[in-house]
Amino acid sequence: MRNLILASICFVISLGLGAQELNCTVTVNADQVGKTNQQIFKTLERSLNDFVNKTNWSNREYNDNEKVNAQMFITITEHESNSFKGNIQIQSSRPVFNTSYESPVFNYKDNQFNFQYIEFQPLIFNENNMDSNLVAVMSYYAYLILGLDADTFSLEGGSEYFRKAQQIVGLSQSGSAAGWSRTTGDRSRFELVDNLMSNSYREYRVAMYNYHRKGLDVLADNNSTGKQVVAGTLRLFETMASRHPNAFLTQIFFDAKSQEIQDIFSDGPKVDVVQLKETLNKIAPLYSSTWNKIKF
Repeated sequence: MRNLILASICFVISLGLGAQELNCTVTVNADQVGKTNQQIFKTLERSLNDFVNKTNWSNREYNDNEKVNAQMFITITEHESNSFKGNIQIQSSRPVFNTSYESPVFNYKDNQFNFQYIEFQPLIFNENNMDSNLVAVMSYYAYLILGLDADTFSLEGGSEYFRKAQQIVGLSQSGSAAGWSRTTGDRSRFELVDNLMSNSYREYRVAMYNYHRKGLDVLADNNSTGKQVVAGTLRLFETMASRHPNAFLTQIFFDAKSQEIQDIFSDGPKVDVVQLKETLNKIAPLYSSTWNKIKF
């Protein structure tokens, strides 16, 4: 009986330890600050890695091989006393079925990042209180990473995570920290998650599912079919562009996917890429040099 109880306890503990959803590397770079004492930045980096990877962001249980791979690169440009200013680059990826390839899902740089931090202060997530802008920003992007990942596996599967991100936006808008306002001229955290949850931009989320689950995930077994699905999926952005030219989410998608799209259509079974390149140059002209490298 004692052994059975101990085994049950160990099982419960193992569930708790495996519950975290993210496998995220957080890097803090303070070279631009020019201070000789870098200890506070090293402490900050360790604390942020623990915070992001050890917080339970949902009620779901994730095995180690199910965790979402991500990176956050924080560059500190100004530091005075307990005040920090800089930017944060967020990247995430997901595995492609029957391959060892990790497909980029999110690649975004947020230049509106300022926060207060005292060395060794605990970073604690409380979904009903965002009195730390550092915690708010990191939590917001944790939910975006999880939501976008879920959208690639099931249609609009990330909604529960996006709602959490919206809640963080609502709690953070009353403060003075940059990046949360709906009225700012810069593209804000409010705008990003608001667009993700808006039916007016629904094509983006449909594209995320079709591109990954119906396109990339079948490439290994049927390269030609996978390519056709990916090409057809990209045309969804034409529909969205008719309502929202130069949409924020269009930029978000192609910032992550441009190189991958070039690689997909520059190798393997040939498909007609004339129409595809016309579509890409129309909806994502900033990447025209990349599209011109597609030779098939």
